Amino acid sequence: MLIRTNVTDIGDPFVINNGKQYYMYATSFDVDGFKVWKSDDLKNWECLGVCLDLSDSWTCQDYWAPEVIYHNDKYVMHYTARRKSDKSLRLGVAVSERPEGPFVDVHQGPMFDFGYASIDGHVFVDDDGRAYFYYSKDCSENYVEGMGRISEVCVCEMSSDLLTLVGEPVTLFGPSMDYDSIQVGDQMWNEAPYVLKQDGVYYLTYSANCYATNDYCICLAKAKQPMGPFVKYDRPIMTCKDAAEDFAGPGHNAFFRDKDGGLMASFHIQTFPDAPSPNRKACICNAEIKNGTIVFEV
Repeated sequence: MLIRTNVTDIGDPFVINNGKQYYMYATSFDVDGFKVWKSDDLKNWECLGVCLDLSDSWTCQDYWAPEVIYHNDKYVMHYTARRKSDKSLRLGVAVSERPEGPFVDVHQGPMFDFGYASIDGHVFVDDDGRAYFYYSKDCSENYVEGMGRISEVCVCEMSSDLLTLVGEPVTLFGPSMDYDSIQVGDQMWNEAPYVLKQDGVYYLTYSANCYATNDYCICLAKAKQPMGPFVKYDRPIMTCKDAAEDFAGPGHNAFFRDKDGGLMASFHIQTFPDAPSPNRKACICNAEIKNGTIVFEV
């Protein structure tokens, strides 16, 4: 079942279920920070306003891709923003006692700085309790000889409180397949990682190509260890051809469980498919790990 929600002019929707209601966080364009929406049924969403106010902070613009995880009795949000001092993209972290906020920025600055632009943070906690942070090394500051400016997916171990990184990051992969290497100018993208685990296999979904085109799509790589090596699937697992009507540029997915325990996916599509832009619409559908891949019911 595909749900086209009433949440538009956003990107990168992320949904959590606190056992009573659903909460959605997303890339915002009209506030310096992030808003939150609430729903009982996943179809109708009410905006509750700003949950993380960054108007007087180390950031200045480009508030992207918030993800929230309930951990150690707190809601922890990892988010992307542009650093005010040098306009470089970085990842921050904030915490709250409630899903609707207010969230408070932990470090009053980036969560880490490896000397390059970083976006799209995602936390995965393994069965043994060890935590890993996946993110994208952004193409804005990542030039690779012979390829141009590319975004690459990376991973690093995390502290147990999910507030800092431990050790050195590992670059997992970048654009390498025909379907995930569509170039715009001198740029290519592999971004928005998310990890599920089943039967000892780590399923890493990611988005490829330019977000403001109908070529944006969801792809898959698999590994037997959380830090790889990951092997890419032979084709995308969601493209604009997978559903009718306005299903253009699907991407930046995440997963959550509904009130019955079923696996669900959130992602965005273009609000105006004939004129792709940052204005995107939040969608939700059922999902399933089946026959070595992830199937979206759209």
